[in-house]
Amino acid sequence: MESFEDRVDFGAGSKPVVGVSSCLLGKNVRYNGGHTMDKFVAHDLSQHFEYILVCPEMAIGLGTPRPTLRLVESVDSDSIRLQTATGDSDVTDRMVAFATQWAEAEGERLRGFVAMRKSPSCGVHRVKVYSERSGMPQTKGEGLFIRALRQAQPLLPMDEGGRLNDPALRENFLTRVFAYTRLKDLFAAPWTQGDLVRFHSREKMLLLAHDNQGYRRLGRFVANAASEHRTTVEAVYCQGFMECLQQPSNPGRHTNVLQHLAGFLRPKLPSQERQELADLIHGYREGKVPRLAPLTLLNHHLRRLKVHYVLGQSYLRPHPSGLDRFHHF
Repeated sequence: MESFEDRVDFGAGSKPVVGVSSCLLGKNVRYNGGHTMDKFVAHDLSQHFEYILVCPEMAIGLGTPRPTLRLVESVDSDSIRLQTATGDSDVTDRMVAFATQWAEAEGERLRGFVAMRKSPSCGVHRVKVYSERSGMPQTKGEGLFIRALRQAQPLLPMDEGGRLNDPALRENFLTRVFAYTRLKDLFAAPWTQGDLVRFHSREKMLLLAHDNQGYRRLGRFVANAASEHRTTVEAVYCQGFMECLQQPSNPGRHTNVLQHLAGFLRPKLPSQERQELADLIHGYREGKVPRLAPLTLLNHHLRRLKVHYVLGQSYLRPHPSGLDRFHHF
């Protein structure tokens, strides 16, 4: 059975590898023979990621056009099956087999996945699951392919093409993809306790912007990690790190971090420049200026005054230049 998948590398250089539902890039693989191209995914993000395309339905030989599929919750076994809408064909086993194989082959190199929303195979959030008894749906599930991928790579950042039109969700996804990339790079090579401490120090302000309690909990773990087994350290740290970033940030949390960073400049800046920076941070908190305004001024002063500890914070540059225009807050 031929697998329908492609690798697309947009430009030179090392880029995070991100899985994408093929229809989002204009491939005519949908049940009706069409596509649902997402311009943001196909054009804006393509400059920064290496894509691996996949259409699970095509991969298991369903072809196009094809009958629509739906998730059905079995009454007897309490399991969820993937069936044609007419109920005359069940493709659960074929989909699970392909999804498991694909996740084993590609999952370890992935740094994110952008899926087709509402898809019974690829949907990440609120996919319809039909009751076998009543025939009525509830929006409570996730696609069968995505479920297998999540089981194989539980920390992998995932979201849906349509949801990324929401600026806050989009920024959070981008932040998680690049943070996950840095995290995987840390543990891919032989690492020491000192490497972990330095990594965590660089990520502190980013974590604080998302989850204050998680930030403090992870800090305590790192401080005592030398007494733990290396495998345990890696597993616990990775879990806690990604859970922190899963929490959405907001202007209040960002303001707290911006003020914290500005505090490192207080002894070095003249009063007029300190006030200018404070006014910009306040203006951001009040919704009068974008977060990029105080961030740009902070970066300028930190570079000029060579405050190296703060300059290393990933919060100041959570992803490559060009993506900062997608900041929401």
